[in-house]
Amino acid sequence: MPRSLPSRLVAGARSFLPSALAFTFAAVAVSAPGNPLGAQAVVRTADPAKRGVPLSAFPRFVKLADNVYGYEEIRQPGFTTVSLVVIGRDGVLIADGQGSPEATQTMVDKIKTLTPLPIKWYIVGSDHGDHTAGNNVLPKGITYVVHPNSLAQLKRDSAAAAERGRAAVIVPSKAMTGNEETINVGTTTVKVLFLGRAHTGGDLMVQLPKEKILFMSEAYLNRVFPAMRSAYPSEWAKTVDAALALKDVDWFIPGHGFIEDRKVSREELVTFRDAINSVIAEVKRLKASGLSVDDAVKQAKWGTLSEWFLADQQGPVAVRKVWEELDGKLK
Repeated sequence: MPRSLPSRLVAGARSFLPSALAFTFAAVAVSAPGNPLGAQAVVRTADPAKRGVPLSAFPRFVKLADNVYGYEEIRQPGFTTVSLVVIGRDGVLIADGQGSPEATQTMVDKIKTLTPLPIKWYIVGSDHGDHTAGNNVLPKGITYVVHPNSLAQLKRDSAAAAERGRAAVIVPSKAMTGNEETINVGTTTVKVLFLGRAHTGGDLMVQLPKEKILFMSEAYLNRVFPAMRSAYPSEWAKTVDAALALKDVDWFIPGHGFIEDRKVSREELVTFRDAINSVIAEVKRLKASGLSVDDAVKQAKWGTLSEWFLADQQGPVAVRKVWEELDGKLK
């Protein structure tokens, strides 16, 4: 996702495109026993206002299991960025930070209310700035786990930041050498997985087999329009399929959007996978009709996907990225 600002802003009014395709992604009320606000009907949406959650509720922890928490913080323009926190025997593991030094420092301070143990591990689920821009406030000497593709991107970001006189981008010293790495934090086993390119190309997920939890970072955007600025659209859908096929997982945690209960999390992940495929199908339709990419951007119809968070912003980006893939320009 694009780099975030630390301010907490309520999402502004958005213009919705007319529903023209038979998508089935409308917001619906569901029973969510795992909802941190209590067992009540919630709306399947990334919009806190529509969901009935006041911005004053954030930042907040959502307890997933003993010593395991999701951390939801509001970012511009008013939806959540999610981090994973695992408390080990001698230290804490974090997957993804927040979008500014101030927001990440707040998260670090909040973690201290859970445990006095130091942060020892950091998983780069996404290399985008709304997850990494605050990493310079993290303790020195922690162990980073990062995919080679993300390490290369962070190096590029660091060089660009230096040229522009911006805050330093933290670049890990080395990348993982395979598609899986295991960390025993003492209280549980953590598996870091690369299941394929998705939102960034270096997308890492964190599996807790004992707890049957999978933190998917930005490979899973819960009710947020598929953001494809640096994505690999068709591969992204296949990566989500790989996540759904994992054994010892029945709780899927997104990188943006609300943390759902176990049952709803799978349903919403399937819905998100279907949304990616529907975006691809719509762009294929437009391209096959002989339109230019600029005209396709203007004529794209997203159906009820237009009601998802960031649809107005990310719809045109998705058209151009899928078009690029169809032209064989994605490497």
